[in-house]
Amino acid sequence: MIPVSTCFTGIGIFAWKRKKPMWFWSGSTVNENEISDIPAYNRANGIMWLAFSAVFWLGAFVGLMQIEAAGIIVALGNLVGIPALVIVYKKIYSKYRIVR
Repeated sequence: MIPVSTCFTGIGIFAWKRKKPMWFWSGSTVNENEISDIPAYNRANGIMWLAFSAVFWLGAFVGLMQIEAAGIIVALGNLVGIPALVIVYKKIYSKYRIVR
């Protein structure tokens, strides 16, 4: 659990500190001309990924005491979290997208 938690936390920190716009979909890019406020856009992306990583951190710490409970936390976190990532990212993108 800790390697997964660390990975998603790393993505959050990377997104937050990135100078160019952070992407979401694998293989896609976000052009700088598409985003009105790149630091705010990246900060929102970073917060999104850090919130997603919190489920895994919680699962890791609960797993030290009760592995079954940790599995339930992570399973439910993914079941809800992955669709939530898509929805939240679309909201972030539409908020900072430059409409032409």
